[in-house]
Amino acid sequence: MESRLRILFLITGLSILASPPLPAAPASGEDAPVIQPAIERKEIKEARIDTENFEVGAYAGMMSVEDFGTGPVYGVRAAYHVTEDLFLEAAYGRSKAGETSYERLSGSAPLLTDKERALSYYNLSVGYNLLPGETFIGSRRAFNSALYIIGGIGSTDFAGDARFTLNLGAGYRLLMTDWLALHVDVRDHIFDIDVTGEDKTTHNIEINGGITFFF
Repeated sequence: MESRLRILFLITGLSILASPPLPAAPASGEDAPVIQPAIERKEIKEARIDTENFEVGAYAGMMSVEDFGTGPVYGVRAAYHVTEDLFLEAAYGRSKAGETSYERLSGSAPLLTDKERALSYYNLSVGYNLLPGETFIGSRRAFNSALYIIGGIGSTDFAGDARFTLNLGAGYRLLMTDWLALHVDVRDHIFDIDVTGEDKTTHNIEINGGITFFF
């Protein structure tokens, strides 16, 4: 009987030693596994400025000549980008002034001939990219863009005389590709005039849109 009990205890002990150990309980304070969400990344193609620093193009819009109404304006521009933010620009434009309110209402002789109503200007300006950034069109396309300020000096040929001109303004440039850009500009051409019988400084507002090419 005693030998049977010894055999039973021996078999039980061997069974306990042969059984696999139970998994250890996680330590207190140990973080549970984090499930990472599957995020689908979208490829965005961003138009970058070309490595060249020269920019040329054309523009068209409307110009309000003080006392002489509003008419179409068109011209060409060329720019050199000195740095990423600073650029120099030369522009030449043409427009045509209308009649003054005095001419329309009085019925008297016109103040200017048709040739004298033709207006042309050129200016040399310095521009600064004030707010460079990106413009998104849709969810997959991003374009480099910049809001810039600009100012300079030049000359305006109007009413039979060349007049020293100060120009101030702002613009928005959108780079569609690495060599093509769209512009929207607002400029104030400031010059003195005495056609209406008094010497005064006039503000002649121009709004235009254009296209330029980098090379």
